[in-house]
Amino acid sequence: MRVLFYNWADHRDPEQRGGGVSVYQRNIIKGLSKVDGVETAFLSSGLAHTLLRRKPHVITLERGESPRYALVNSGLVAPSHADFAGVAQLEHAETEAAFAEFVERTGPWDVIHFNNLEGLPANVLSLKKRWPGTRFVLSLHNYYPFCPQVNLWFAERETCTDFHGGASCTRCLPAQPEPRSIRAAYAIAWSLSRWRLGPGTGFYERFFRPVMGAAWRGLRRVLRARHMRRNAALETALVTVAEPAALSPASANVPPIAAAGTHHAPAEPRPQPPAAAAPLAAAFARRRARMVALINAHCDSVLAVSDRVRQIALTYGVHTSRLSTLYIGSAEAGEWHYSQPRPAFLRADGTIRLAYLGYMRRDKGYHFLMRALASLPETLAKRVHLTVAAKSGDAEAMALLNALRGHLGAVQHKNGYTHDTLPTLLADVDLGVVPPVWEDNLPQVAIEMHARHIPLITSDRGGAQELGRCNDLVFRADDSDSFRHVLERILDGSTLPAQYWANAMAPVGLPEHIEALVKIYRETP
Repeated sequence: MRVLFYNWADHRDPEQRGGGVSVYQRNIIKGLSKVDGVETAFLSSGLAHTLLRRKPHVITLERGESPRYALVNSGLVAPSHADFAGVAQLEHAETEAAFAEFVERTGPWDVIHFNNLEGLPANVLSLKKRWPGTRFVLSLHNYYPFCPQVNLWFAERETCTDFHGGASCTRCLPAQPEPRSIRAAYAIAWSLSRWRLGPGTGFYERFFRPVMGAAWRGLRRVLRARHMRRNAALETALVTVAEPAALSPASANVPPIAAAGTHHAPAEPRPQPPAAAAPLAAAFARRRARMVALINAHCDSVLAVSDRVRQIALTYGVHTSRLSTLYIGSAEAGEWHYSQPRPAFLRADGTIRLAYLGYMRRDKGYHFLMRALASLPETLAKRVHLTVAAKSGDAEAMALLNALRGHLGAVQHKNGYTHDTLPTLLADVDLGVVPPVWEDNLPQVAIEMHARHIPLITSDRGGAQELGRCNDLVFRADDSDSFRHVLERILDGSTLPAQYWANAMAPVGLPEHIEALVKIYRETP
């Protein structure tokens, strides 16, 4: 069986783009190398561009047991927000032709597994008609088919439950990148890499990266100011009218917690864009509808990484016959067998140590958590010891953390962490806090703690709550009162670890995840 994997970022990208998906991709390719009769290869697209305008084409990055390829000069740039809802995200004939030529030249392939569609026109899915014997599999690591910002996170400040027929998308990005400028920057970086002056070299790290970073920060300030002026004008022009009929699945609200397969009419009237913005809003609506239609028509399997992601995909119209939940296999799962649950949350002195891991980002719930802890009454706050393991953030993020010193019983900050430092970092942690404000698919930090038998307090958004399946430790996202209520029940002894572990799921290991993948791959298209 021959399997071609795709993602916008090369899983060996020297700048480590692609995040957790790249780690996942490396793990899967390594795991499949041990399965008899399975051959793999990898293709990326959207980052590799040349200075001279040339047609899209595929080059070989590395030969060997699992070769790597890059589609150069794609008609769109990746990731998605760099080419926010550009028309090529749907169709670009030359890029589609380059993809098809590559597949036919290196094929036949039994499976093409898209770990994302960013970097390719979604219309490549229609090539399934040319290769009916090839199984098309799509993993939903984010919400790209439904949201050009990929995370259903409006204006970098709040979760997006209704795009109002595309009107919200027209006002989403505080600083919208210019794809031509990004393409030029990518082309320079690509050329430097080919000349052995790329990431890791003195020239790249001391000159190119700082210069490009300073240029983007300056441009971002200008774009943010322009966005605020434009947004104020649009807000003034918006006219609220009642929606006469239920929305189609492609434009439905995201329910707070929905039954699988249901669609919801909007809870509030839909704001209509002014006449000048209406065509742009309609284009965003068409993008979502077209993406969903292509997935339903041509994907044999759509894999959601959590039940919550599956629920959201169903709400947006992905057909239930295509869609299933497949929790990602993690190398951390092995810790499950070498750790034991603690019998109590509280220490002998009545205190508890909480841990927040990851990023000092608003969407991850960091800002919410800092403010929620700051609002605790002193009698509770002094019993809470907090460890934050995250790279130092901006001035606001650090000020929020520093404000907790003297209010909580103890505050410890670790400037990031690695896999090797996790055992020491988590050795004395009683509870992890995973408080996303957005519908975080299934954050890796949740698995890292849960696999070590550290229970999780989570918000009711995203997939982290599915690990413990314990409502007593779930609070309403972005709701300080709800968070405090959960914490009070822990501190007064009403909620115990046994309640968390009673229905908790064991983390999925890589071998069992790969076994499940192979079973999906071997199904008849």
